[in-house]
Order: sequence, then structure tokens, then C-alpha cells
Amino acid sequence: MEYSSHQFDVIVVGAGIMGSSTAYQLAKRGQKTLLLEQFDFLHHRGSSHGESRTIRATYPEDYYCVMVKESSQMWEQVQSEIGYKVYFKAQQFDMSPSDNKSLRSVISSCERKSIPYRVLDRQQVSDRFSGMINLPEDWFGVLTDVGGVIKPTKAVSMFQALAFQRGAVLRDNMEVKNVVKDEVNGGVNVETADGKKFWGKKCVITAGAWVRKLVKTVGGLELPIQALETTVCYWRIKEGHEAKFAIGSDFPTFASYGEPYVYGTPSLEFPGLIKISVHGGYPCDPDKRPWGPAGISLDSLKEWIKGRFSGLVDNGGPVATQSCMYSMTPDEDFVIDFLGGEFGKDVVIGGGFSGHGFKMAPVVGRVLADLVLGGEAKGVEMKYFRVQRFQDNPKGNVKDYENQVNSFSNHK
Repeated sequence: MEYSSHQFDVIVVGAGIMGSSTAYQLAKRGQKTLLLEQFDFLHHRGSSHGESRTIRATYPEDYYCVMVKESSQMWEQVQSEIGYKVYFKAQQFDMSPSDNKSLRSVISSCERKSIPYRVLDRQQVSDRFSGMINLPEDWFGVLTDVGGVIKPTKAVSMFQALAFQRGAVLRDNMEVKNVVKDEVNGGVNVETADGKKFWGKKCVITAGAWVRKLVKTVGGLELPIQALETTVCYWRIKEGHEAKFAIGSDFPTFASYGEPYVYGTPSLEFPGLIKISVHGGYPCDPDKRPWGPAGISLDSLKEWIKGRFSGLVDNGGPVATQSCMYSMTPDEDFVIDFLGGEFGKDVVIGGGFSGHGFKMAPVVGRVLADLVLGGEAKGVEMKYFRVQRFQDNPKGNVKDYENQVNSFSNHK
């Protein structure tokens, strides 16, 4: 069919990492694609900005291990297309008390999915990392090769640039107010706050922390997705030891299971600083954020740093912080599904990435493109991401291990 400037094969709503990856996939397949963003492109008001995200295949859930393995290959392939790096490799080190179910489940998952790993006791950890990482007596660690750092803002820009090169139309400062079924021509009409209207055969909604509000407006569907505001913390490495913690040295990306759940990356974005943060946050309205870190207690994190890094990292307090948002589901699993109802398979939702989806963006983009174009996606266990699971059980998928993200009820 012949298109006007307001007619498209697929309209993608939300130009964070998931929407941008999806637009790239669609444009690559020859689809006339429109990518809409409510704020400036590459803004800092959502979940896709900043300087680093970890990539790791160490998940208790088999279905994420598979997705990360595919994504790690796709990150390399896509960055080769653009000609610059967004994926910096490192090993991944996970640590926990010996009775932690999550890390025990990670080991089982690695075995089932053929991910090489090493289990290290306290002394082996000290030997492996030259005394830089100390574990308590009853802890153990798991070391794997699929790890590293993704540069998030750079990665979003990469997908947008490649989508544009392949013919996608990109428009920012276009807040989508509604998506309406076109009863005359089929497809959907996407309506913006400033009165513009775009027609598409299909639509993908990847609105991040705003997905709950938009999906309720569009389809009357109440998704159990709660926005959390989280604070990323950077700590100063003691003088003379900076090189030991730098990306490209032997220092890994890492996660510590239990209370608090802590994660971090080698020194990369800010020389002499290392990112060490608590995996959690406070419920918020994405349109009325407190823009932390006021009131957040870092006492447990300070103690954790003191106990783990042999005094080589100053635990007096972070020297820099950044604010970000998670979009949490009750089971911490994604929502990737058709909106259904009157829209049938014409509108697809991607949301609820629960603070751990960024690393899998290449695969999520592929899956969303597969769903909206062909009605199905292969290579991913879609049953875990269906909306229906919340009708069957308000808590979603049942799991036999601890939640990894802490949701704090108030500021302390």
C-alpha cells in the first residue's frame, strides 16, 4: 500500500531501550516504522539512561539464562553494525550465604543450560581476586564468564541510529494519549497530546514506568506494574588501587544475594569510582517523583562495602548518585503479550522489566517484533510473560526462592 507521512506498518510507543530495540528490529525487516517518545530522546526521566548496566547469565530462572545467552551475542552483532562498543566484557561473580536458595538455584540453572561456572569457597575467592574480595565464613561464590557492562544511553542511541538508517521515523516530545481501533480501515490510530494522529497496521507499547497508565487508558487493562525510584551510588576507590577495580582488569561485575541485595560494576564511567548499589527502591508515581536520594539509609550498604573490599573502597558515603526507575511486577518477571480485547493481536505490550531487563533488550526487541508481525515468538518461553498469569494468581509466577528487589514502603 502507498503511505502518507502519517501512515505506518508499526508504531512503537516509548523510545527507551525496549522501544528502540524493537524499532530497530522492525525497520531491519523492511517495516515502515514510527518510534514515538513523550520526552526528549535519551532523557533521564525513565529507566534507560545512565552510564552502566550489568549483563549476567546467572539467573535462578532457566528462561532468563537462555535470553541472556542470545542477547550477549546480539549485543556484539549490533555494535559491529554501528562501529562502536556498548558492551564491555567482564566475568560475573555472585556471592551469598551458604543457605541462600536463589544462588543455589542459579547453579542448577547454569548446569541445565550449559553455562560454565565455578563454585568458590571463602579462601578460593580471596585467592582468585588477590584478597580484594572477602567473604564471611559461611558464604560462597559463583564465577561465570558471561558478564560485563552495557553503556545504556549509548546503547539506546545505537538502536535509534540503526533504526533511522533503515528508514524508521523518529519523533520525540510526542506524548501518546490514546491508541484507538480504526473501525473503518482496520489497524489503529495513535493520538498524541498535541492533537496529532498517526495510523498504523499494528502498535507496540513500550512505555516503561508509564506503561500501566497508558495500557489502562487504551485497553482498560490494569497491569500490576509498580514504578520504583532507585538510587545508583558511586564510591571512591582508595588512592593507588584504582587500576585493580577498573574494567579490563581482573575485577568482575558482581551481585551479593540476601539482605541487602547488592550489585556493582568495575570502575568504568567515572575514573577512581566504583558503582555499588542496593537492588531496590521506593514506590513512586513516575509523574511525581521525589528525585531521591533524600532519606535513603545507606547503613547496610556501607557495612557491606566495609566487609567485602578489604578497606580498598571508602565506605564513608557515595561521592556521586544517580536516580533511576524500575517497573516492578509482583513476580519480577516481564510482561510481553498481546493487549487483546478489541485489539486482538494488533497491539503488543512490553513492560514490567523489574530492574533487570536492560541486558536482554536485543532479545526483547526481537520478540516484540516477532509478536506484532507474526503473532508468535520462538526461542523464548512466553508463558512466563503472559498477562493471564496475574488472573490465575495475583502474585504471578510461583518461585521457590527469595525476591531479589527490595521495595521499601517509606523513606528512612
